[in-house]
Amino acid sequence: MPATRSDLFAFLDSLGIETTTQDHRPVFTVAESEGIHDAIPGGHTKNLFLKDKKGNLFLVVALHDAEIDLKSIHQKIGAQGRVSFGKADLLMEVLGVEPGSVTPFALINDRAARRVTPVLDAAMMAVDPLNYHPLQNTATTTISA
Repeated sequence: MPATRSDLFAFLDSLGIETTTQDHRPVFTVAESEGIHDAIPGGHTKNLFLKDKKGNLFLVVALHDAEIDLKSIHQKIGAQGRVSFGKADLLMEVLGVEPGSVTPFALINDRAARRVTPVLDAAMMAVDPLNYHPLQNTATTTISA
């Protein structure tokens, strides 16, 4: 069973990581979240769940306005051939979230198997604080980079 929002917060708290969370209407795309960006300071992101030809999985996390070329990203992330978006059922199986709620926090559900390779964009990591969905797209959690 995938981790819940409460499980995530308890895990982060056990590590001494402080967060704040703001509930809001569900948002499914970067374009839909523009108003939220204005209300919550910090870097906002896009999260791409990708699969290569050999079945390797990647979670690419970058600032919301970063340009990501899906035709060439495989060369930068070490994928075996071109990548495509992972299907919704695979996303739920591996990361325990639905499309629109993809977040690096979902890696909490892949701790044992480690099937997903996280790829965190360097430009994003230079921003502080950062904002991600807490496993659901009805809230945004702010965390220090």
